[in-house]
Amino acid sequence: MSVIEVSELRKSYGGRPVVDGVSFTVQEGEIFGVLGPNGAGKTTTVECVEGLRAPDAGRVRVTGLDPIADHARVARVLGAQLQQSELQAKLTVREALELYASFHARPADWRPLAERLGLTGKLTTRFAKLSGGQKQRLFIALALIGDPRVVVLDELTTGLDPRARRDTWELIEDIRANGVTVLLVTHFMEEAQRLCDRIAVIDKGRVAALDTPAGLIRRSAGATVISFTPSAPLDDRDLNALPALASIAHKDGRVTLAGTDETVNAVITLLARSHVTAHQLRVTEATLDDAFLDLTKETAA
Repeated sequence: MSVIEVSELRKSYGGRPVVDGVSFTVQEGEIFGVLGPNGAGKTTTVECVEGLRAPDAGRVRVTGLDPIADHARVARVLGAQLQQSELQAKLTVREALELYASFHARPADWRPLAERLGLTGKLTTRFAKLSGGQKQRLFIALALIGDPRVVVLDELTTGLDPRARRDTWELIEDIRANGVTVLLVTHFMEEAQRLCDRIAVIDKGRVAALDTPAGLIRRSAGATVISFTPSAPLDDRDLNALPALASIAHKDGRVTLAGTDETVNAVITLLARSHVTAHQLRVTEATLDDAFLDLTKETAA
């Protein structure tokens, strides 16, 4: 069952299209990721899902509701942690949690949330005195306090240290296990690869690819990377003739090739034929980082 439906979404500012025909669906109980370079249209897309911006064209539905026309009803089923948020400076963490809980007919108990997010020791601390990471954790708690059916998390773990980031990942996995659908916007490839069931890569306002993390990696031009230090120089003409070769790099006498399993087999054959030994040979699978860079390389250029 589709909980979020986005079809041919378009939004422009000053005549410049920021979102240009984006379409995707998010299934119930799914963690759906949205990746893309800065300025690709990710945040504008999710703000249309949240009902914070009205699209110029296209259709958006959250549990069958229009986020603009049915905004009050959508607010009852959707929680959101925005990319940039502020609270009144003198508000304490406890006051913020109690205030947001009062907005909902059946709120979640904020105490376990505060404990899980490392905020229990900060309940009497005023918002202005919180660190950037503590503020981020508070906003995650506020997004979840309404016990939503769907939660949108924009740059979920920005500002968190590695331990807090991993603790937050575990929290999101627990939330999904309890039946909550998650729409996650992130720049952290490790985060997306660990958490997301499927990912839409948005580039220049359009969906450049939509697949599982493993599927995106398989679609990368260099899904397998082989690196080694040859005992004798290899002819670049032979290397460039390798099948399915995506890239080749030389650094400090080391050769790094990106391609497929076919490329790896061909390299081994070439080394044997040339009587060259491969020292410190490493064969690794590409990561979501590699796939992302491959999918958005024209933007980076």
